[in-house]
Order: sequence, then C-alpha cells, then structure tokens
Amino acid sequence: MDETIFTTSGGDTDLSSLQVQDLKAKLLDLKMKNDLLHKENNQLKRENNQLKRPPLFVAVVLDILDSGEVYLRQQGNNQEYISQAIDELRDELKPGVKVAVNNTLSIVRTIGNTFDTRVRVMELDESPEVTFEQIGGLKQEIEEVREAVEYPLTRPEIFKRIGVEPPKGILLHGPPGTGKTLIAKAVAHQANAVFIRMSGSELVHKFIGEGAQMVRELFTLARERAPSIVFIDEIDAIGSMRTQDGTSGSAEVQRTLMQLLAEMDGFNNRGNVRVMAATNRVDMLDPALLRPSRFDRLLEIPLPDEDSRKQILKIHSARMTLDSVDFDELVRLTEQATGAELQAVCREAGMIAVRREADRVAMTDFVAAVKKVKNKSCAEDRMFL
Repeated sequence: MDETIFTTSGGDTDLSSLQVQDLKAKLLDLKMKNDLLHKENNQLKRENNQLKRPPLFVAVVLDILDSGEVYLRQQGNNQEYISQAIDELRDELKPGVKVAVNNTLSIVRTIGNTFDTRVRVMELDESPEVTFEQIGGLKQEIEEVREAVEYPLTRPEIFKRIGVEPPKGILLHGPPGTGKTLIAKAVAHQANAVFIRMSGSELVHKFIGEGAQMVRELFTLARERAPSIVFIDEIDAIGSMRTQDGTSGSAEVQRTLMQLLAEMDGFNNRGNVRVMAATNRVDMLDPALLRPSRFDRLLEIPLPDEDSRKQILKIHSARMTLDSVDFDELVRLTEQATGAELQAVCREAGMIAVRREADRVAMTDFVAAVKKVKNKSCAEDRMFL
C-alpha cells in the first residue's frame, strides 16, 4: 500500500514539474509578445505625438520694433502681425530673414533665405575650361568685357583709386555663332566670383507671377553670393518691346520684364553684382532695358575678319595632325563665316580624314569640309526665308 502511494506521489511530482516547465515556456512567450507590443505601443505614441504636433508656418521679418517685438508677414496669405521671439534668436533676426512660427505665431527658429531649386541649379559649381586665349580675334571686344565685368571684381582698388564707378551691366549682341556665349564662359573661368547663368526662356512660365518670382530669387541669390556675375542668354525671350496685344501670355512676360528692370536698376541696391546678357536681336529689346545703369555697355560681336578667321582655324586645328594646310587659302574660302562655322569646318575636316583612314588631315579635307558647312548654312538660311 505504501509502495503504491509512493509511486503515485512520484507521478504527481513529475506531472507538476512538466506543468511548471510548460507554464514557464508560456510565460516566456508572453513576455516576448508583451515586449513586442510595448515597442509597437511606443512607436504608435511617437507617431501620434507627431500627428498632434502643430505645423510650423513660414514668415518673413519686416521690422524689429523698439519694444523688442517682431513685425512679421506670413507667406502665402500675406497676413501681417506682431510676435515675440526668445532671447537666443534676437541676434539672428533682421528685416528680410525668414522664420518658422507655430500656431500661436511665436518664432520657433530662423530658416534663412530659401530659393527655388530651378534658381539654385543656375549657379555654376565648376567654372568652364574656356579661356580668353581660346577665343580667336575679338581683342577689343574682350578687353571691353573684362573692363566692365572682370576687372571691377578682380582689381577693385584701381577703380577706387581713380574714383570711377565701373559699368553695372554689359549686353553682347551680334549674329549667331560669333562667340557671345563663349566670351561669357571665359569670363566665368577668369573672374574670381560666383557665376550664375540662365536662359531668358527659363523665366517664361505658365502661372502668373512665377517668372517675376524667379527673377527676384535669382538676384537675391546673386547678392548673397556676391561678388557675383549674372549671365542671361537669349534675353530677347523676356526683354522684347512691350505691346498691348491683350493676351495673358504677353502680360506675364511683361511682368517678368518689369521685375528684371526693377532688379537691375530699382530702389533696391544691386550690390557687387555684375550683369551680362546676350542676344541675336537687339532691335527687339525694350528701350528701358537698354538705357544706362541697366546695360552701360552695348557691345557688338561682329563676324570675324581675315586675321580672326585665321586665329580661329588655328585654335580649333591645334591638336590635329595636319599635312601642308594653307590657312591663308582657307581664310579666303571662309569669307563671312562665323566662329561656330569655322569650328565646324575643322571638325568636319577631321571626320573626313577619319573616314578615309588617313594619318593626317590634308588641305583637300578642309576644302571639302568648307563646302559641306557652307551648303548646310545655305540650306538653313533658305528654311527661314
């Protein structure tokens, strides 16, 4: 009887041990699930707090009042109000600075000036490799460009010593392919300044006021990066004479032009910002754009003369292996050719030599290239007749 009881008790002991182990395993599993739920709960709390956090609005500081209060204008709805700023931010606040405000209109932090991404990409991070030595001819024109744009930035002490104010802007005009943009690239390479380049067509936009805002931000960026050079290629896209045709597109272009006129010579000080522009149709530009203090110099870039054509041909063929090429004869054959056409002649001559698997570029290759480029130019001219 005692043995039976002992066996039963032993069985109960084994059963209780298994139950304890099973309960421990379940407890461990529940602990793991609890930890997981705890982490999910914390994540949901953080997301909930983020959703409950009031958004920050952007405003512009208009003035700092004598009482220490800040006069703000909220962007978007143009509402103006007076707010407070913490002591740590007061030294950073000045008219024109953008700030972030909360729902109570208290200043949370300063954010500085923000620019449209389309404006930021106009700033050149690396200067072009073109130098003035790579431009054939145009010695007088290049010197005038350097006097108006480069020297005021690289040699300001000369102008200060003489007591003369350098030109604020220069407009390059002339036939297509004469080297206007090439000169701008050389200036960007040579001048010790930030170079901001854009095309006039980039300022033509669909929505009202968008083009004017880009012009405003462009010059704000130029003033912040000063000394700087702003180059506007094909300025006739926005600078043509103002007309009254009644279309909304024309009105938007005129608004953009008026903003450009105000930035170039308005009440706001342009600062150490030089403006360069280029166009093929100077006759289409608005007279208000051409007057002094906006463009102090109107510089014509003509077709290259004989000496210039010879220099251009030698520059573009300098790396080629030549075989008895008569440059004087090529100069005669390329009369009335532009610099871009002369560059195309050298390129085509090299391609002809490659096609016939020659070791050198011969005179016959250049003659054939001249004929090909001239025929192409004549065909393009007939297209626009």
